[in-house]
Amino acid sequence: MNALTVIQSVTPPFIPADAEVMTTIIEWPPGSPGAPPHRHPGGPAFGFVLQGEMLFELEGEAPRVISAGEAFWEPGGDVIHYSDANNRDDVALRFVVVMLCRPGQPMLVPVGEEELEQRRDRRASRS
Repeated sequence: MNALTVIQSVTPPFIPADAEVMTTIIEWPPGSPGAPPHRHPGGPAFGFVLQGEMLFELEGEAPRVISAGEAFWEPGGDVIHYSDANNRDDVALRFVVVMLCRPGQPMLVPVGEEELEQRRDRRASRS
């Protein structure tokens, strides 16, 4: 019997030679906006939703809902991660994220309002 199920297969844009790997479980309560807009400068991040639904938005991509049992990833580097919000107001959102990080650098860097305004043309239409 085969117990292996592939849920995501991607080729990341870069993996730093001195990368460290950090695995986290993140929990947002019902209706939570999640983390503020940010980037992962040290490398890509790979995730899997354990419970609930995430409203996920990366720079240049339309927002989309990722449900429990589905995977996601982001390239890291200069790309802004706009949303990892809980898409539901009746259940918590739980997800696992595996991030590649550079030693001595923060794994998450918030993006300020001024930069968001400067890069607004890179954000996908939210019709």
